[in-house]
Amino acid sequence: QVQLVESGGGLVQAGGSLRLSCAASRSIFSINVMGWYRQAPGKQRELVATITRDGSTDYADSVMGRFTISRDNAKNTVYLQMDSLKPEDTAVYNCNARIGFSSSWGQGTQVTVSS
Repeated sequence: QVQLVESGGGLVQAGGSLRLSCAASRSIFSINVMGWYRQAPGKQRELVATITRDGSTDYADSVMGRFTISRDNAKNTVYLQMDSLKPEDTAVYNCNARIGFSSSWGQGTQVTVSS
């Protein structure tokens, strides 16, 4: 298990940028997949982006070309750079770490994009 703490959320105007951080309580070097998910009010949680241990990335179609996920193993941190933000990106963003058959979640950080 690993504890995850997200930060970097806030209020931004449409077209703006934010960078989310997910700090882990221990080394993430051995964690196979880390990712960001989001949940907007009244909607189901959806996958935003994932990054594997070897650095391979995957994105939801809705954020492709606007968001970038990265990991810094030395800092035990995963980032989500969000550019060209849209009002529909408004949601609580959660960090996730998949370790074997278990999954750890952070408490989430709110992102609000005004039009």
